[in-house]
Amino acid sequence: MSRARITLDRDFTIGEVPRRLFGSFVEHMGRCVYTGIYEPGHPEADENGFRQDVLKLVKELGATVIRYPGGNFVSGYNWEDGIGPKENRPRRLDGAWHTVETNAFGLHEFVDWSKQAGTEIMEAINLGTRGVDAAREIVEYANHPGGTYLSDLRAKNGHKEPFDIKLWCLGNELDGPWQIGHKTADEYGRLAQEAAKAMRFVDPSLELVACGSSSSSMPTFGAWEQTVLTHTYDEVDYVSLHAYYQEHEGDVGSFLASAVDTDYFIESVIATADAVRAKGKHKKHINLSFDEWNVWYQRGLDTEDQPHNVAKAGWREHPRVIEDKYNVTDAVVVGTLLNSLLRHGDRVKIANQAQLVNVIAPILSEENGPAWKQTIFHPFARMAELAKGQILRLSIDSDKYSNDRFGDTDLVDVSGTWNEETGRVALFFANRGLEEAADVEVALRGFDARQVLRAEVLEIPEGGDRFSINSQDQPGHVGLKALEGVKATGSELRLTLPALSWAVVELEVAKA
Repeated sequence: MSRARITLDRDFTIGEVPRRLFGSFVEHMGRCVYTGIYEPGHPEADENGFRQDVLKLVKELGATVIRYPGGNFVSGYNWEDGIGPKENRPRRLDGAWHTVETNAFGLHEFVDWSKQAGTEIMEAINLGTRGVDAAREIVEYANHPGGTYLSDLRAKNGHKEPFDIKLWCLGNELDGPWQIGHKTADEYGRLAQEAAKAMRFVDPSLELVACGSSSSSMPTFGAWEQTVLTHTYDEVDYVSLHAYYQEHEGDVGSFLASAVDTDYFIESVIATADAVRAKGKHKKHINLSFDEWNVWYQRGLDTEDQPHNVAKAGWREHPRVIEDKYNVTDAVVVGTLLNSLLRHGDRVKIANQAQLVNVIAPILSEENGPAWKQTIFHPFARMAELAKGQILRLSIDSDKYSNDRFGDTDLVDVSGTWNEETGRVALFFANRGLEEAADVEVALRGFDARQVLRAEVLEIPEGGDRFSINSQDQPGHVGLKALEGVKATGSELRLTLPALSWAVVELEVAKA
């Protein structure tokens, strides 16, 4: 059995848990919108066409902010196509995913859906094929109270009150050659700077996100952030990060250590942003928006549901695209990625798991059929529910394992929070060990443990293996169950994590 000793101290914290850390992402891609969140005629749809079965799961997931409408889609999107009477909206070719976009669902529908879901909106603008003028006009349409052409047009289209969208992305992945309107760092930096200025002329209260690198493996990573922030530092509040992980050729050890790359990515961008701050003698800090992250099996060009191959089938409406089926291993990795984000919550203020429904998503749905939770739903939902208050600065002494990509890596990964208002400590564990359980001791300095309020684990189900998934026929095959044998007395917590598992323990504590 492997072992880990965790030490936490009431007085050693990183900062307040950012509620926007538990965000998600809705893109006009595949079946995320159409037959995902929106399906008129479905037995569970309301009068707006919003699937209430999906909406119920979204609320249970606990997503706090939703990025919309893309993603690669936004770099060729005219926001005006999604307003006004639906019968008058144009059908367009979407070059990003080689589909026909009907525009039956647009800005107004997303605002109405978000109100039902109780989520904040993070709106992305097109800086691929469009620019400054369209950027300022969508802000006027969305946020100006009235008395101008665009704000009155919003009222005419059914929303007299402003949408009051505060959080905006200045484009998407413009560092990527695959992106419609791909730009150099200088080209993008200057455009983002001017778009930001024009948007703030309309609404000074906006929070703006500049595009960072699409991954830490991009050849321009680091230099891109330095150049873009040199142009935009005074105009923006955040710089973005995107990262996807998968198991390559059976190298499960490296896959389970993916959060090591997340840590590196985050810390490198912080260092670059702070270097630009120092060189420019700026006073404020630029924070991070990790607004795309997840496990994504990019299987190759010969797989039918991969976006690269959608073109082979011709122009279609909302085809099935990257509808990955997530297993136990994926859930453990997602838990460690969430841990990384939480541990860096002093600077990572926004994070959006991509995407919400059907497309590499925690929720799956069938057209005219049911909706259910994937394995990765569970770590996200519990952390969104319980990670509140202050982020604890943990000391971790864990046995390690060796993997090809990241070398020696902790077998036990953990993050935690302390909510003084409720007197609760929440700890989120992952055991990366494939075969051995892990004996864990937690020293609770400054706390006196009163009782274990919750102890749950996601592990390989009985009779299953690490590839076990949830399906339409077995929607509850993998989920959370009680973690037995957790003991908390005084200043110590003891538990055993099963092999390849994710777990949460919530304690009621008093100050020692």
